[in-house]
Amino acid sequence: MQFDISSLETGTLVFIGTLVFAFILAAFVLAAGLIALVLVGAGKLTWMVVANTLLTVVHGVNSVWDRLVHRASTVDVSGNFQPQPAPSTGTYPRVILRDS
Repeated sequence: MQFDISSLETGTLVFIGTLVFAFILAAFVLAAGLIALVLVGAGKLTWMVVANTLLTVVHGVNSVWDRLVHRASTVDVSGNFQPQPAPSTGTYPRVILRDS
């Protein structure tokens, strides 16, 4: 049995054409929404990776600095430096009077 499209009324053809157009439009909107969700998800994932990496680096630097300061506070440096007389001209240091 063959279907002859010319036997349909114009109103029926317009209705079918409108349904096909609506289906194409809905498919396009759904595809665009899905692509937008994927891009937003990828952007958020990238941001989280970068932010967590930076936070880890900052915490690592802070931890190393804290250990360095605590180690430096326990070192006895009194024997490493010999007292030297400071050259001066009376009550003012030589550095201040050098330009005069």
